[in-house]
Parts: sequence; structure tokens; C-alpha cells
Amino acid sequence: MENRMARITLEAGKRGGRPCVRGMRIAVYDVLGWLAAGMSEAEILADYPELESEDIRACLLFAATRDARVIRMTGLVA
Repeated sequence: MENRMARITLEAGKRGGRPCVRGMRIAVYDVLGWLAAGMSEAEILADYPELESEDIRACLLFAATRDARVIRMTGLVA
């Protein structure tokens, strides 16, 4: 899981500081939006050949673990 999360990067000057895939200008939320709109993994990879299957899984993992990260960062207990 840690290896997958290492694919998600945060850079202040890139995409407004949003989480991106491997330092590219493709935001996690772009990938999630494409999936939500009904694009298949194969379609995304065909349209964005710089992406890899593992990048898409990293985006899904990022979304799935968002609450745990927010709670840990703020010190809140659920």
C-alpha cells in the first residue's frame, strides 16, 4: 500500500497544490472524475499513455483512505 501511495505527489506550484500522479500535471481528482464519468481503465490509459494501471489504483487508494489521513493530520478521533 505504501508503494502505491508513493505515486501520489503534492507540489505547491502544480495544479494548485492538489495531489497529482507521480509529479505529472494529472491530478488524482482528474482520474477519479474520468472513472466516475464511466471511462474504463483501458480508455484512460489509451488517452493518457503516460499513466500506468498502478497509477489508477493509487488514485483509488488515495480516495479510499482520505478520511483516515484527514483524521490523523488533524488529531481528531472518529
